[in-house]
Amino acid sequence: MNITINGEQRNLPSAATVQGMLTHLGIAEGKVAVERNLVIVPKSAFNSTVLTDGDKIEIVHFIGGGNADAHSSDAGHQDTFTVAGKSYTSRLLVGTGKYKDFEETARAIEASGAEIVTVAVRRVNLSDPSKPMLVDYVSPKTYTYLPNTAGCYTADDAVRTLRLAREAGGWKLVKLEVLGDHKTLYPNVVETLKAAEVLIKEGFDVMVYTSDDPIIAKQLEDMGCCAIMPLAAPIGSGLGVQNPVNIRIIVEQCKVPVLVDAGVGTASDAAIAMELGCDGVLMNTAIAEAKDPIKMARAMKAGIEAGRLAYLAGRMPRKMYADPSSPLAGLI
Repeated sequence: MNITINGEQRNLPSAATVQGMLTHLGIAEGKVAVERNLVIVPKSAFNSTVLTDGDKIEIVHFIGGGNADAHSSDAGHQDTFTVAGKSYTSRLLVGTGKYKDFEETARAIEASGAEIVTVAVRRVNLSDPSKPMLVDYVSPKTYTYLPNTAGCYTADDAVRTLRLAREAGGWKLVKLEVLGDHKTLYPNVVETLKAAEVLIKEGFDVMVYTSDDPIIAKQLEDMGCCAIMPLAAPIGSGLGVQNPVNIRIIVEQCKVPVLVDAGVGTASDAAIAMELGCDGVLMNTAIAEAKDPIKMARAMKAGIEAGRLAYLAGRMPRKMYADPSSPLAGLI
């Protein structure tokens, strides 16, 4: 029997089941989700689902988990932010891509102090299904894994990806991003709205990457997204916050958390986002592509904390002219 698995032609014994296929490939069923001809096969049906000649199979792994209460025990005593009913102490969220290896990834995440890390759904490596995964270096018992739809350009692809993610590990909290083009990686807001509507109806808690348009941000919030994530600048550009006015408007109008997502380049960019009143910042490239990712991770942590403190303190008013610091009374 000839079937296509993750884009590769494979021969399997006739009347093989999904479970038999996984066993034949040496893949642990608990770590993957399986899609047969665009329909997800529940784990409970692995043994009873018989494959037929010509089937197209996708096997993906999704590293994730996170303990809902792992970081909330001191929520009443710290400056936390809450998303989808879970409280977090760190307002820095980080991605897990672009590092030279998993060991560096783990060290950078630890140095950043982040509690939420984003991860992407990818095909299982059929040639080496036992190859180490991120979960071997970054414990899902310590961090909350946030499945995302990186690389999706349509609402259908994004929804399909997150359905697979939920099947693989039961994730409800997800990050939705639907890209518009390969050059700018700007969000396609029309497709984003379509995907968000479907996902929310299906019970997902959707944190959504979007443009810095306050109108679209409001629509996404009203639809039921649990966090709004406007870009600061194009993904991976390092340009910093390009439109602080719109970001501030989004912060002021939203009742759900607002987190700047994409475009941060250095610690001062993170501080600026926090000074605008954002609840947090998500970044990947700024840390992973720094000359020293570990030091940059620490710098970003400090930048986030400084910006948040400055926002809470309330900056001095801007003035057109000088205002001396020393009192004039008693001047010699």
